[in-house]
Amino acid sequence: MPSEIDSRRPSPDVLLTVDVEPDCPPYLDGWRGVTKGLPWLIEALEQEGVRGTFFVTGQTAERYPDAIRGIVTAGHELGCHGHTHKRFGAMGPEEAVRELKDASTVLRAIGPTTAFRAPNLDFPDEYLPLLVEAGYSLDSSEGAHRLDHLFRRATRTMRPTPGLRRLPASTTSSVLRLPAALRDPWLARLARPVVLFMHPWELVDLRGENIRWDCRAGTEPRARDAVREVIRLFQDRGGRFGTVADWAAGMDREIVPDLH
Repeated sequence: MPSEIDSRRPSPDVLLTVDVEPDCPPYLDGWRGVTKGLPWLIEALEQEGVRGTFFVTGQTAERYPDAIRGIVTAGHELGCHGHTHKRFGAMGPEEAVRELKDASTVLRAIGPTTAFRAPNLDFPDEYLPLLVEAGYSLDSSEGAHRLDHLFRRATRTMRPTPGLRRLPASTTSSVLRLPAALRDPWLARLARPVVLFMHPWELVDLRGENIRWDCRAGTEPRARDAVREVIRLFQDRGGRFGTVADWAAGMDREIVPDLH
């Protein structure tokens, strides 16, 4: 699997992003997603020839450093998902700064980390400059449910912050686990770049857990099939997979003309 995008190739327009955290917080507190789901996903992406961006909590990296190193070794991008998975909207500024610092310290000891996604896609606009101060150049903390229109190019409508690109998620993670007859027409209508996101805990069987229906339905066998189905759906439609760093680099190439 290539370690970096070829500067002569078109920028990716389908981005698979993965939020690596405890199992279905705040309802569960186990780690089956990291110990069982994550290894399966890395192997599946290797087989499909797809690189993704993994937004990891600092506490996950503290608890399972070898698993997170495996993400980087496999050629994927490492991103930050906060430290404790607490909602940033429930924090004051000082706690938010500390949360970013703690997570960044742990993650950057494993690999470069310049992309960020807040837990539950909850990140107040007034905290966006804190990301730049913490060394982040891309934020993916907006979701489709918060956009003015699902199929609008959302990066044009979100609050601009100097030094920070914003790339919203295109769907909620549970969409990928829908039956293909419902899911595929939905996905096919999404504006590019398409930002898919999922969690490793969806790849283990949570169907018998006493949690919200949308969190447990279709987990493990359905979700594992869906990973390959969705990748092939976009590939058949000419989609080019890559990391959010690849996409940002492509945007930079479009803005700054090649003078050579």
